[in-house]
Amino acid sequence: MNQRNTLITLATTLAAHRGVTHYAISMRALGKGDFFKRMIERGFDCRTATAERLLAWFDENWDRDLEWPRDIPRPSAKREDAA
Repeated sequence: MNQRNTLITLATTLAAHRGVTHYAISMRALGKGDFFKRMIERGFDCRTATAERLLAWFDENWDRDLEWPRDIPRPSAKREDAA
């Protein structure tokens, strides 16, 4: 799965679990609501630094009662393995 699809999957999964839209997730993670809309509807991509920031945000804000998608490596799992 490429980085763009990874971010879309995380956003839509978390949004569905919380009963909100990807707009709400985008506002919480980046302070701008149209980020995921542009990715989903217009094929927009993002810079590496933004993707890393989003992955870190999802890792830190993921609901404990929601399983992290199995096909997406979780950043904190890498840190735990290294320790």
